[in-house]
Amino acid sequence: MAASTIMEDPYAPERRIVRVHRYHWPAIQLNVWMIIMLAASFLIIGVFGSFIGIQQQLNLFVPWYFAYYITVAGLTVAFIILLLWLISQRRLLPSIVIIGAFVLFVLWLVGLIVISIELWGPSGSVSINCDNLVWNNVRHGNNEATLAWLQQRSICQQWQSVFAFGVIGNIFLLWIIVMAVQVFYDDA
Repeated sequence: MAASTIMEDPYAPERRIVRVHRYHWPAIQLNVWMIIMLAASFLIIGVFGSFIGIQQQLNLFVPWYFAYYITVAGLTVAFIILLLWLISQRRLLPSIVIIGAFVLFVLWLVGLIVISIELWGPSGSVSINCDNLVWNNVRHGNNEATLAWLQQRSICQQWQSVFAFGVIGNIFLLWIIVMAVQVFYDDA
């Protein structure tokens, strides 16, 4: 019997061992961040969607910032869906989170500035109208005037909630940037 020899193919691709680096994200903080950002985004989408319907029903001009903030909130939801997909693939990189969160932070900040101007601007602001028509003019009784007052109060409270969640959204976007930087340096 002849001894068999195994010859290696000189043209075969070389096998290399590749080290895959996995970043360790704080799961609870990341989940809390996602829940709060989804809540803020959906609140803004809902409120401004409702405002667009009201403006159209009254045959009034729809301000540009309604659609702007709906788009920004929608991009935030899309970003969170992307993060969830990357987490499921075990490929969530801090650089993706930092860049995405920074872009969203700037977009949310622009929206927050516009909302602040509309809410507390010089003349004819939402706050002045709410003070005059709602907070200083309380209605009671089972009539149309009370129903109109309740609707106006609801609109005023929606403006306040959009501002509050705009602030929360900006703070949480800064928080995720800081968290991503910490994850990057902890694993470096």
